[in-house]
Amino acid sequence: MKTPRAFYKPLAIGAPVPYRDLPVRVERMIHFVPPHIEKMRAKIPDLIKTVDVILGNLEDAIPADMKEEARAGFIQLAKDNDFGSTGLWTRVNCLNSPWFLDDVIDIVSQVGNKLDVIMLPKVEGAWDIHYLDQLLAQLEAKHEVEKPILIHAILETAEGVANVESICAASPRMHGISLGPADLAASRGMKTTRVGGGHPGYRVLGDVEEGTERAFYQQDLWHYTMAKMVDACMTYGLKAFYGPFGDFSDPDACEAQFRNSFLLGCMGTWSLHPSQVSIAKRVFSPDVDEVKMALRILEAMPDGTGAVMIDGKMQDDATWKQAKVIVDLAKQVAEKDPEMGALYGLSG
Repeated sequence: MKTPRAFYKPLAIGAPVPYRDLPVRVERMIHFVPPHIEKMRAKIPDLIKTVDVILGNLEDAIPADMKEEARAGFIQLAKDNDFGSTGLWTRVNCLNSPWFLDDVIDIVSQVGNKLDVIMLPKVEGAWDIHYLDQLLAQLEAKHEVEKPILIHAILETAEGVANVESICAASPRMHGISLGPADLAASRGMKTTRVGGGHPGYRVLGDVEEGTERAFYQQDLWHYTMAKMVDACMTYGLKAFYGPFGDFSDPDACEAQFRNSFLLGCMGTWSLHPSQVSIAKRVFSPDVDEVKMALRILEAMPDGTGAVMIDGKMQDDATWKQAKVIVDLAKQVAEKDPEMGALYGLSG
């Protein structure tokens, strides 16, 4: 591991200095766009107004014979649009694919100054991050990119889960990590073909009660992994995200999965279908009543010390910290979404 003094030094002469703190942005949904489809690229100006992050997807779901068209399409949509406060990301192909190197070289060379984040699939250890980190620094220097391009890893193999802390610690370029449940299920040998969500066979039996049917409670397949990912990300000042939910016909189950991840500490999720954008926006924006209560706590304890009673409940420095997390997030949401800001009482 690099020494503290060396950790924040650029890895190439002329590359931008790495961030010491991540840029502050609300990223409730990372909206996936297939950039090889022209009619989807035409929707980008409207999407910029409605989503927090637009991601040009070059990996899974893009046919092998359309990989180069997807790359070219992403570069074109990046050139054609002003993204303002909306993030611009791309998910490149995995490191061992025949497309990865051209993905990174072509995109950084042509639209590096517009790109915020590269999402890297199937990250298994710090070595994967180190390679992309060095490559990006060299390309940034060569093409005079003015700000560092961040790396967002996808946790979708058993080895990646085992190494999640070292992945988080690998580079100041790290933005965060998303859970990739489908590939992770295959890597672990899990017996499910679902993309995220629960499974009707993964349950716990309730106790036997005479005269009643025995209860059978469905459990969350992803609870352990999400909690481990959140702990690792928060330890290193990164953002944790839930990934894809594949059943577009079941918005209730989608919302339940998103909410579980939000409550566990995730900052956002992926939206693969337009219907999931509104769900993510609703779930990953703090509840209005919780924000108002949090504001009351901060107002009653300006310096975060001592204890006060609010509505018959004791509030102390621990609840002050909880309240600050909620209010800080609400302020970020209010800047992006004035309507939510008005509901929070944070507009203007």
